[in-house]
Amino acid sequence: MQTFDWTAATPAKASMPASRVLQAYLQEMRSECLRYLRSPGFMLPTLLFPLVFYTMFGIVLGGRHGNPDAPRYLLAAYATFGVMAPGLFGFGIALALERDNGLLMLKRALPMPPAAYLLGKMIMAMLVAGLIVGLLVVLAVFAADVRLQPLQIAHLLATGMLGTLPFCAMGLLLGCLVSGQGAPAMANLLYLPMAFLSGLWFPLSVLPRFLQQLAPLWPSYHLNKLSQAAVGFESAALWPHVLALLGFTVVFLLLAARRLRRHG
Repeated sequence: MQTFDWTAATPAKASMPASRVLQAYLQEMRSECLRYLRSPGFMLPTLLFPLVFYTMFGIVLGGRHGNPDAPRYLLAAYATFGVMAPGLFGFGIALALERDNGLLMLKRALPMPPAAYLLGKMIMAMLVAGLIVGLLVVLAVFAADVRLQPLQIAHLLATGMLGTLPFCAMGLLLGCLVSGQGAPAMANLLYLPMAFLSGLWFPLSVLPRFLQQLAPLWPSYHLNKLSQAAVGFESAALWPHVLALLGFTVVFLLLAARRLRRHG
């Protein structure tokens, strides 16, 4: 039987023009954003959960107890709670489903930069996070009479959009490890306890002491500190929280990349 030398027959890779590379990135970002905007099962819970919780606890209960700072404090807390979801669910569940149905393999076979797929999801998560923070700010200003300076609003918006990146990395790792059927349960198993243990729903002081000491293990704790600083509450040094979030992002990305290289 005649053999065929694949090595000798493989042509040299042609370099793609920079304009086509940029177009591939832009098209992938556009398709990811449109796909999620047209998915009510993702968009509605992601947008409504933080808005409903803030209405209940920040406006109704916060105003009833007569603490003028409560709506502003809870604005930052529920902004953190809200921006966790696009990363965990947009990356985690979607990637797990796309691995199961073969879409990820198809994406790899397409003539586009490998990073375009992940960057498209990341941009989608950042835009959804910005929308969540913007809606919460509108609700706080007009319904809870929270007074914020334009610079504070911009600071909170930037914190939310950039702060979703560690959760994108966490969701990426989750999507590499679990199947499409198990991904929703695992994402919620991370999302809700992490919010609870980070002091997003109520102050950490009401939790047992050992749980208070474990709070810095969660990225949501550090993001909440940055969000509180954006609205004027945190006055301590912020760089440890920034470094912690960068560390979480890098570690989750490295673990996910290793898993994808080995198992796809």
